[in-house]
Amino acid sequence: MPISDNIKKLRQIFDVTQDELGEIAGVTGNAVSQWENGRSEPRMGAIERMAACYQISKSHLIEDGGMDQIDPVSKKPKGSSYMPAGAMPVVASSATVPLLTLGRVHAGSLADEEEVAHRVEVPASVCAGHPRAFALEVEGDCMNRVIPEGSHVLVDPDRQPANGSIAVVETEDYRAVMRRWYKGSTKLMLSADSFEDYEDMIFGMDDGPVRVIGTVVWFQAADEME
Repeated sequence: MPISDNIKKLRQIFDVTQDELGEIAGVTGNAVSQWENGRSEPRMGAIERMAACYQISKSHLIEDGGMDQIDPVSKKPKGSSYMPAGAMPVVASSATVPLLTLGRVHAGSLADEEEVAHRVEVPASVCAGHPRAFALEVEGDCMNRVIPEGSHVLVDPDRQPANGSIAVVETEDYRAVMRRWYKGSTKLMLSADSFEDYEDMIFGMDDGPVRVIGTVVWFQAADEME
């Protein structure tokens, strides 16, 4: 299929007139007619504009049979799945981390840890950046604006929380609490991020130590787990 036939098929698939395609390519409708009759060929700039407009490659317009590779229904290259503009392809790579030691972290009422013994699948690229991370299962709704109950969160024990980070902490009275971390010169505030009403937990210098278990670096909602 020469370029002339590819241009014809392009117009058929995307249902555009010669004038409309000419406007996209930066030429007149008569020029498009010349392309389709084989009297001339589009310049590379025109090919690039058409390819960019219809989200196809230049080879689909240049190579013999190029437009035969475009599905007339999906208007995408055959064998490819639809991806919106700006989307990133998914790489099939995963690793597992233990769901151990602290088990379920309470993002609501304060409670003791509960040990759970299994492993959670996490993207390998995430694990690579957090080699000592472990997973916790979220209970409670005090962080449900960002992390729903039942989610698995990946906690990096080597990363100190910055203001606004989601941290998992222990105090001398309570354990495994997940809140947003805000630390000033004399006060520490652990704040809920919830659709419900929760009071901030505020600690002063004399309130006893608050031990940082780690910072949340990734999570997966329960209804997205397979």
